[in-house]
Amino acid sequence: MLFDANTNKALSLLLNIINEHQRAHPDGVHVIAGDFNRANLKTVLPNFYQHVKCATRGENTLDHVYTNIKHAYRAIPLPHLGQSDHLSLLLPPTYTPLRRSRRPITKTITTWPDDALSRLQDCFEQTDWNLFHHQELETHTSTVLDYVKFCIGNVTVDKSIRVFPNQKPWMTTQVCKLLKARDAAFRSGDRALYRAARADLRKGVKKAKLDHRRIIEAHLSSNNTREVWKGIHDITNYRGCQVTADHLSAALAEELNNYFARFEAPNQQNSAAPPPPSIPSCSTPPSSPSPVMPLTVTEDDVRKALLAVNPRKAAGPDGVPGKVLRACAPQLAPILTEIFNLSLAQAVIPSCLKSATIIPVPKKSPISSLNDYRPVALTPVIMKCFERLVLQHINDHLPPDLDPHQFAYRTNRSTEDAIALALHAALSHLEEQQSYVRMLFVDYSSAFNTIIPDILIRKLDTIGLPPLTCAWIKDFLTDRPQAVRLGPHLSPTRTLSTGSPQGCVLSPLLYCLYTYDCSPQHDSNLIVKFADDTTVVGLISKGDEAAYREEVLKLAAWCSDNNLALNTKKTKEIIVDFRRHSTDPAPLYINGERVERVHTFRFLGVVLSNNISWTENITEVIKKAQQRLHFLRVLRKHNLDPSLLTTFYRTSIESLLTYCITVWYGSCTMADRERLQRVVKAAQRIIGSPLPSLSDIYSSRCLGRAGKIIKDSSHPGSGLFDLLPSGRRYRCIRSRTNRLKNSFFPKAITILNSHMHGH
Repeated sequence: MLFDANTNKALSLLLNIINEHQRAHPDGVHVIAGDFNRANLKTVLPNFYQHVKCATRGENTLDHVYTNIKHAYRAIPLPHLGQSDHLSLLLPPTYTPLRRSRRPITKTITTWPDDALSRLQDCFEQTDWNLFHHQELETHTSTVLDYVKFCIGNVTVDKSIRVFPNQKPWMTTQVCKLLKARDAAFRSGDRALYRAARADLRKGVKKAKLDHRRIIEAHLSSNNTREVWKGIHDITNYRGCQVTADHLSAALAEELNNYFARFEAPNQQNSAAPPPPSIPSCSTPPSSPSPVMPLTVTEDDVRKALLAVNPRKAAGPDGVPGKVLRACAPQLAPILTEIFNLSLAQAVIPSCLKSATIIPVPKKSPISSLNDYRPVALTPVIMKCFERLVLQHINDHLPPDLDPHQFAYRTNRSTEDAIALALHAALSHLEEQQSYVRMLFVDYSSAFNTIIPDILIRKLDTIGLPPLTCAWIKDFLTDRPQAVRLGPHLSPTRTLSTGSPQGCVLSPLLYCLYTYDCSPQHDSNLIVKFADDTTVVGLISKGDEAAYREEVLKLAAWCSDNNLALNTKKTKEIIVDFRRHSTDPAPLYINGERVERVHTFRFLGVVLSNNISWTENITEVIKKAQQRLHFLRVLRKHNLDPSLLTTFYRTSIESLLTYCITVWYGSCTMADRERLQRVVKAAQRIIGSPLPSLSDIYSSRCLGRAGKIIKDSSHPGSGLFDLLPSGRRYRCIRSRTNRLKNSFFPKAITILNSHMHGH
């Protein structure tokens, strides 16, 4: 590439050529090498890897080698050739084949004969459940579960299989037999037999690939996203972060169990925690409350909950899979209804139902510390059904205006709303002279695991939940058996009475109720919450940061009182300051540790910059979208119908490109919009049919989101939509800068007014 060439035009031309090659050969290795001068191919193909790290001319790296395989080559500089002023490069391969890097896995699976579920239904239909009745709820429940597991064992068959890391998804048992027959024919020396066996193998492979394509088409037609992604992962040999078997041990499983239980408090009574504030919208319980009828569930409620179970849901420690509960819902509903109602009346949960098996899921690869594992709890599927019934009961008792700035696990709330509201507060304040904004992104260490049941119960009582429900929730959180499973190893069981397992249905709601009283003390501050992601927005005027710093101190004290571990090392701060003569504000300290100030931060999945530029966010989005375009090319190579390819694009690529699009698209530059549209055009060429533009999607999303916010009077952004007396338009938000004018709320009002005028 010449030094004075039009870089953007050259890269665009190169991108089109490479896209054509990738579309024709999606499984191929693509190598792009040459003298790029100052151009960088990663700006248009961010999922390619550049392997030349050394200088190739003087002190500059002008010669690049890009491939679509990470760690494919290692560049070694060699002397010049002839009169060339560029170094020569030797590129020995460093890629390790998958079959060498990972060993085959032998595992035992449970197979279900065709008549297994019908036999179970007949068995449970004829069972006299009264025989299992016992005065103690624990014994009664465990006996019923043991009987169900015994019946499951009688109708299923266990078998051992080997799984190879590079095994193709269409490699069926029949293909394996044909492959062995061909190899046997080759060893026999009989040419005629070998030709016939080879022809049979080709026909078998062709048929297996055709059958696999039909399976993927069926999953796409039925919108079965899970199975589609499973098929895509198999086709592309994609694997997520995995722990190699060499590092698995019983000692590590026990060490992880102790680490996950590190927040267990010896004394659950936390007298340091002040009483939570009262809720004005809730009536204060009288001093002599009338008796409250205990919550009861009907057999019909339980049956519906069982029928809603995902049949692929992994079984918990009780060993009862979801497919059994769903298939045998009419037969199991009566006995489970009896157990649930006894539990609610006694405010006691059998330990066999609240036990958990913790599966450590790697957060990244490679693993460097115990903190790199995320504890995901496998709990009994029966208990999940029970929790959903209680969840509805709790929601019915909550005031609609409780914690309006908590955007997680609530109807008509999303990360999009949380980001839009925080940015609107910041951008509106920046319209004033001599103003700037400090945004503190608070990180908690294992927030769900630090809940103190006694503190939570006091808050639930203040909110107005019935005492018996509070007692049931306390029992749900205390004396929970927990063990860690790491491959074939299971750690010793520990009993915990602190925290709520990640993976339980009730855990997210209980955490939100636990933190409802974390609210700003000053009008110049805003605290936005999405589950355990907490953001403090400090609106600073004329350099006076007293209210903001006091807010942070009170937040730290609140965390200490409520046993939340504020991780200062991972807590970051961004300062948004557009003043011409700005000074560097004094650093922020929490518990004696300095908070790191950064230029960008991933805020609820969106990369936010201190200059409110969206270029870095769009670069990351395009990089992920380019990777998924590879999956689309693979599906095209398998000759899937264009309508099914469009379905895959809408669910897997468009959803990525349009995540929180109402927040950032209106403010991004034309160059960034063109970069995004290139991805859409590439997908359009692969599919062969037109796709909606991102601009049209943005307008329709703004219109739809605005309509939902207007209808929800409890939404914290509903007050920004002020209908004029004429009833035909909404009052526009005044803005002095394009930053505010192009943000979500002003843009949504403009689009809404245009839509109303058009109709």
